[in-house]
Parts: sequence; C-alpha cells; structure tokens
Amino acid sequence: MYNFDEVINREGTNCTQWDYVQDRFGQSGLLPFTISDTDFALPKQVIQRLNERMSHPVFGYTRWNHKEFKNSIETWYQKRFNIKIEKDWIYYTPTVIYAISQLIKMKSNENDGVIIQTPAYDAFFNVIKENNRTVVQNDLIYKDGYYSIDFIYLEELLSKSNNKILLLCSPHNPTGRVWSVDELTTLIELCRKHDVYIISDEIHMDIVRKEYNHIPLFKKSTENIAIVTSGSKTFNFPGLLFAYVLIPDLEDGNIFLRYLKQRDGLSSPSIMGMEATITAYNECSEWVEELNNYIDENIKLVQEYLEKNLPDIKLVYPESTYLLWLDISGLNMTMDELQERLIKIGNVAIMDGKTYGGNGQLFLRYNIGCPKSKVLEGLNRLKLSIYKG
Repeated sequence: MYNFDEVINREGTNCTQWDYVQDRFGQSGLLPFTISDTDFALPKQVIQRLNERMSHPVFGYTRWNHKEFKNSIETWYQKRFNIKIEKDWIYYTPTVIYAISQLIKMKSNENDGVIIQTPAYDAFFNVIKENNRTVVQNDLIYKDGYYSIDFIYLEELLSKSNNKILLLCSPHNPTGRVWSVDELTTLIELCRKHDVYIISDEIHMDIVRKEYNHIPLFKKSTENIAIVTSGSKTFNFPGLLFAYVLIPDLEDGNIFLRYLKQRDGLSSPSIMGMEATITAYNECSEWVEELNNYIDENIKLVQEYLEKNLPDIKLVYPESTYLLWLDISGLNMTMDELQERLIKIGNVAIMDGKTYGGNGQLFLRYNIGCPKSKVLEGLNRLKLSIYKG
C-alpha cells in the first residue's frame, strides 16, 4: 500500500505550483490547485534507484539509445495497452512540448495551420504561435455535461490545404475525455483522406478511470502519425526533464534525431529522468493502480461535495487525468468576479478555464492530484468564496 494521504510540504523547493503562485494569480500564499503536477511522492522504487545513482560521484554525458531504456517502454506498452512498440520507433526528447515543436517544424511550413480541439492544453497555443504557424480551433461540442468532437467542422478544416497538422490530446486535457475506438478511427480516416499529419500527445495515458481504456493511436494506424508522451505526469517527475516520442517512419525519425542532436545539441539526456522512467515502467505498475484508485476516491469526494454544498457547479465527469473540469455557468457571477473572490476571500488558486480556449470561460480546472485533506480544504474555500459577502 502507498500513502497518498501523506501531506508533503513543497514550499521552499522552488516549486512552480506552491512557491510561485503569485506569478499567475498576483498574490502569494494561496492554496494552489493549478499546475498539472501532483503533490504525491514518487514510488519508493524510483526514489531508491535515484538515491543509488546519486551515490555515484560522476554525472557525465549519458546515452539514451540503448536496450534498457527502450525495453522498458516496450514492456510498459505491452502490459498496459497490449500493443507492440518497435525499438526503432523510440526517440528521447527532453519534454513533450519540445518534441511537438520539432514535429511541427518537420511537417508544416510557416503560416500553415495546426488544428487543435478546444478547450485545449494552453501550451498548444504557445508552441504553435511561436513556430509561426496558425492556431486552428476545432471547438469540441459540449452538450448535457459531455464533450464530443465536431467531425463535420473538423473535416471542413482538414480539407483546407494549408492545414497540415492535427495536434491531438489523447486523453484530453482539460475535459478528461478518453477518445473511443470509433472516434479515433474516424479521426485517422479523415486525416488520411486529407493528408494531414497527426501528432498525438498521450502524456495522460496511464491515469484513466476503471470503466475506460486509453487506446494508443498506433492501435489503429502507424501511418503519418507520431505519439509524444512521458512517464512524468503518471509518476510525478516533470522536474527531471525526460520524455519520449514514438515515430514509426524511419525517415521522419532520422530527421527528428538530427534536429535533436546536431541542431539543438540535446543528445545527452537527464540521467535522473532516464533512470526514473526505466524504473517506473519496469517496477511500478501496482503504484499506478493505487494512484488511479485514489484519484477515483477524490473524484467521488468532489462530486458529493458539489451536490450537497455547491449545486450550481457541475462536474464534467473525468474519464481520465487528475484535472477536474468544473462548469460554473450556473453561478450568478462572471469568471472575473469569481476569480477575484477566490483570491481575496478564499485565498485559493484555481485555474480560469479561459486559458484553454473554446468554451473554457465557463469552467474552472481543479487539480485533485493531492491528498484528500487538500481537496476538501480547496472545496471549502471555493464555497466560502462564493457565499461570503
């Protein structure tokens, strides 16, 4: 058993979520439910391996292109998703967004369109714009508390010759959708029809509710597709800077590798990130199951609290992730007013959904990757913010 109830003080560690909450919310000392990392300790097996590596006094250049690393990914995908990943598909990247940026450069020209399903992870907007590409929004359909893909409009966008890439988030952040077999099949068929490259960000692939199954896009096709992901969201080590990209096309893989090694000088990875990934994938599947069970309990806690204490706020049931999408459209106040009250009255930081585009202005994104005691305290502060004064 793992103790996810343990409260770990992260203050004073240069932690983005806790120590620098003022940067985004304009006030320090707020209880944060913001950045998408968790407040959970790494699995003990990972901590042990990192401590063992720390005992060696030399931290020189490191090789990622070896069997130990690639075998761990192969094993993880086979055990967790029942899919065979070839070693030749696997490439290191320091972060998911770095890989997305390189793939955008490889598969499009300046001013070309990159389609995203909105509301969407806010870094998608930035990486597209900063590569001098055009953000093309395919707003998700929101009906009866459920999000779905607008395939009619998507095909219209895909049919435009200047839209060269579909940047997919699977599972989807921030709505929590796990795309179905039919949805993924349709996406792939439409992109193949219109010769559009798919970059699939699958970093939330392991944190999924029991009644749902994440489907890696390669289960349906490996043609004109790359998957970008990491163990960092699952096991909570984004600060170790280690991710990987799966590129089945050998020519594309060689181009990516040339960008990584020769143009950007990133051939040597983070030693600790690589060791954490290998150990987590080889030894910590039980930890992931317990993590998912704990997130399930946190979701139930939030559902019951909202129904009893904040009936005007509706939870969009998360099929995946530890990020809850809360519909505040039933409140008699604007998002700006609510944010002001959260900060000044509740002394709590909860993400404004406007950040994610689409209909996000009607939502809060609430991170429940933390002990139940913190989840409950945040809900109490949310209630206080709405009803006091």
